[in-house]
Amino acid sequence: MAHALDTATPALLRNSDLDRPEVRQARIDLAACFRMAAKLGLQEGICNHFSLVVPGRDDLMLVNPYGHAFAEVTASSLVICDFEGRVVAGNGVPEATAFYIHARLHLKHPRAKAAFHTHMPNATALAMLEGPPLVWAGQTALKFYGRTLVDEDYNGLALDEQEGDRIAAALGDADIVFMKNHGVMVVGPSVAEAWDDLYYLERAAEVQRLAMTTGRVLKPVPEAVARATYEQMREGDRESARLHLESIKRQLMKEQPDFAD
Repeated sequence: MAHALDTATPALLRNSDLDRPEVRQARIDLAACFRMAAKLGLQEGICNHFSLVVPGRDDLMLVNPYGHAFAEVTASSLVICDFEGRVVAGNGVPEATAFYIHARLHLKHPRAKAAFHTHMPNATALAMLEGPPLVWAGQTALKFYGRTLVDEDYNGLALDEQEGDRIAAALGDADIVFMKNHGVMVVGPSVAEAWDDLYYLERAAEVQRLAMTTGRVLKPVPEAVARATYEQMREGDRESARLHLESIKRQLMKEQPDFAD
């Protein structure tokens, strides 16, 4: 299912600009998200990808290398490439769809510093159904009220800039895209906020899917209450996301400390 990106030989560039403490921290934070996603079953083989615009370098992104499962990712194994596909730091290359989707998203949407794409089971299951994926019947789902978009136009694998640009254009002002017949994309201004949204999106989808299996009619929250609840959640979202990421790093340091290598 995955395809390696066809690039020139990766350059192992010794660049002090890419060895700054904030870049090292970004690597650790992103690697933690990969490991916890694997632990929670949100990955799919060696497919799916998380990317982050390199701090201080809006022309470069960190991304997982082709051929590595989420559970294998470490801070140092992440590669840095530009938006033309040239690897400037690290060993390996990004998977082709990772490059064509993520590079175009970051290029077209500067607000999207982090972009997390998965085929996580519950959210993807809802993306396979006719109609709106979320029905706003559970409190967790209300975190995403007014923030989602549905991309109805599945076109197969994203193996060129044209499809990457189409997906980027479909994003609009949304933070979460349900990609019909495919999966989900979550974008955010930081690793912590993208991770927080990815985690709670899957939880919201999981409880909705479970409720749907009863065969009983779901009871949506009234629109005014849904909007007000989202506003309540939004007030503390950034700090909650930061603390959530710190929590998963503490857990991983006990269980899988090599993620930070």
